[in-house]
Amino acid sequence: MVGVAAVRVDRGEAGGLDEATVLARMRAEGLRPAAWGNGPGDEYGWHEHSYLKVLYCVAGSIVFHTADGDLLLESGDRLHLPPHTEHAATVGPAGCRCVEAATAG
Repeated sequence: MVGVAAVRVDRGEAGGLDEATVLARMRAEGLRPAAWGNGPGDEYGWHEHSYLKVLYCVAGSIVFHTADGDLLLESGDRLHLPPHTEHAATVGPAGCRCVEAATAG
């Protein structure tokens, strides 16, 4: 479809940034971030959001499942998930720690 933004992953350097730095940088971008974490193997079922989700993986890993395929996020990676993109997620074997924010996109 024309005009529909694509899912994007910005690959960071191995190890990434610490949580406090990510929170501060997202706030400086005008976002209102929140940090969260999950244990190994936790799953989120298929769903969508009405907003652009910006998510930074601080530690561990998480796989986002989309109709176009799976996206592995590891420490240092940043996901841009456009509004109304159906997705599910599975947390990696070491769990994950993430910072995310919603924006009008």
